[in-house]
Amino acid sequence: MIPDAFDRRVAEAAAADVRLARIHLDGAGQWLTTEGQGSTAPLAAEVWVFDEDLARVLLVHHRWRGWVPPGGSVEPGETPREGARRELFEETGIAVELLPEPAAATVRSYRAEWAATLGLSFVAIASAATPLAAESGQPAAWTPLDEDWAGYFPQDASHVRRHARWLRETSGRRQAL
Repeated sequence: MIPDAFDRRVAEAAAADVRLARIHLDGAGQWLTTEGQGSTAPLAAEVWVFDEDLARVLLVHHRWRGWVPPGGSVEPGETPREGARRELFEETGIAVELLPEPAAATVRSYRAEWAATLGLSFVAIASAATPLAAESGQPAAWTPLDEDWAGYFPQDASHVRRHARWLRETSGRRQAL
């Protein structure tokens, strides 16, 4: 009975984060209510970590996906938000609070033979001066947003850049109030 409670908690957390996500890609909102209804697997989470000036993003070099935001599979019993924070720490050594609203929800297959995965992209702001402790064989680096980077899903860079612009605009509005 306890695993069911955890699965329900994870499914509810994933559904709430999908609803909060600023953008839905690849039919993520619809996937959750059809194919993914009641399911907690597979789930993936990543973190778009921006520097305080919103001019750079923290990326890791994955062995076959190229330069990508820190992230990975959500472990059983773990919410996507919990998985995102864990993956960020494992891959970069950075422990930060995630912003309340996820940036994006996606549904995609990372390999042709793999099932579609519901993925959530969370957001954090961190000092670029924070020392990085990259995972072995997977370097981490702050990358200027005005530079291109090669990743498995090439369109992701434009989503990350747009979100940084949105954060700049909304942050300016909040400061003016």
